[in-house]
Amino acid sequence: MAAIGAPVENRTSTNHDNKNYTFPLIVITTLFFMWGFITCLNDILIPKFKGHFDLLGWQAMLVQSAFFSAFFLVSLLYFIVSALGFDLISKIGYKNAIIVGLGVSGIGCLLFIPAADNESFNSFLGALFVLASGITILQMGANPYVALLGAPQGSSARLNMTQAFNSLGTTVAPVIGGMLIFKASSSAVEKSLESVKHPYIGLAVALFVLAAIIAVVPLPKLSGNDGEAEQKGIGAYKYLHLLLGVGCIFFYVGGEVSIGSAIINYLELEKIAGLTPEKADKYLSFYWGGAMIGRFFGAIFLNETTDIKKHGVMLAGIMLLSYILGTFLMNKDILLHGENMPMDFTTPIYFTGITLLNLAAFYYGKNKPGFTLGLFAGIVCFLLAVTMFASGSIAMWAVLSIGLFNSIMFPTIFTLAIKDLGVDTGQGASLLVMAIVGGAIIPPLQGLLYGEANSGLQTSFIVPLICYVYIMYYGFVGSKPKRLS
Repeated sequence: MAAIGAPVENRTSTNHDNKNYTFPLIVITTLFFMWGFITCLNDILIPKFKGHFDLLGWQAMLVQSAFFSAFFLVSLLYFIVSALGFDLISKIGYKNAIIVGLGVSGIGCLLFIPAADNESFNSFLGALFVLASGITILQMGANPYVALLGAPQGSSARLNMTQAFNSLGTTVAPVIGGMLIFKASSSAVEKSLESVKHPYIGLAVALFVLAAIIAVVPLPKLSGNDGEAEQKGIGAYKYLHLLLGVGCIFFYVGGEVSIGSAIINYLELEKIAGLTPEKADKYLSFYWGGAMIGRFFGAIFLNETTDIKKHGVMLAGIMLLSYILGTFLMNKDILLHGENMPMDFTTPIYFTGITLLNLAAFYYGKNKPGFTLGLFAGIVCFLLAVTMFASGSIAMWAVLSIGLFNSIMFPTIFTLAIKDLGVDTGQGASLLVMAIVGGAIIPPLQGLLYGEANSGLQTSFIVPLICYVYIMYYGFVGSKPKRLS
């Protein structure tokens, strides 16, 4: 089987010059930012819809159900169709799959117009499902595309870099989305759904423009089959590392979302920090923002062709970004709204110090994606144990630090799981994207352990702890490529 990183148009060439792919990577990185931004806007829509439609809490959370169910259903449909012998992504190539995904997402954004005009919550849910269906296609096309776009040994590094910009989208979306959707220019606008409609019109335009750019620019037309004949049947079952990787994505997304969903309530506990929800929200941003910082580190350290000594300036720049991000998160009300209060420069120093520990762990990982994944999962297990049994600032920063070590997990698991799949890459990618449904299943399981007044909240972190034990196993053992037949 030819190397999975080889471009279809030039399979005889085994020399991958990463510089040749700089422009394509820049273009594709924009996709990751866009879908991170769009996904995080759901957190703004939930309170908006809850107030406007007078919904119960579980009804408002149908926003997430409509969105994330698309990942499972669309991926399942794709898997079934590919098993019947029509693997669309392998047939049309990743570039065209990305264009299709952008188009479907753009249509989903435009469906916000009639939903807002008719003030129909169900129509909004339908629009979100269509929007997420497009993002699902993007996930199945863009993640393998980035992995293939250059030397195979640098695939984890490239995917971490693009995923870092996905995290950038999730970091800035609450700020920008909140300003646009919850604008208070007038009570009439605040009570209407016009403020919801306009941002999504802008997103639709951006998605269609991006699709047009990708269609006309000379991007490599890669696919996962390397010229092999298209096959009928479920070929993905032949790869043990893929099957174990599907479980790993399920547990990772479930564990990450579960922890993030519990942080605000956790920081409200008197024995931890005793913060109000408004103040706890600031610290939650460290959990998600840490993922962006860690992925920038991963882009350097997980590239086996990279000489770390030559990238001191880049590492220093990431550390500076860490401090700037922490300063912004702690003082955003002062910077954005001019509130009269002293600025906090101390907390960002703590965050930057923790970032140094993350940097040390990367260095110890020695540019080995599987080993680094297992190492980071082991560190998260330790941090979760501290979260469960400690108190005060130690417990608080333990749970917030998990984001930094979560950073490289999704792109690294994805890359390891699709390695050497050849013609079955598209089918394997659909299974991995399908496993994102773990984000809808694991958090309620942890929620069952909360009890009244969050009395069992600390103990409930045993649920994500089990998830990360499996991830640690996959990194150290299960990720090694192995065919079952």
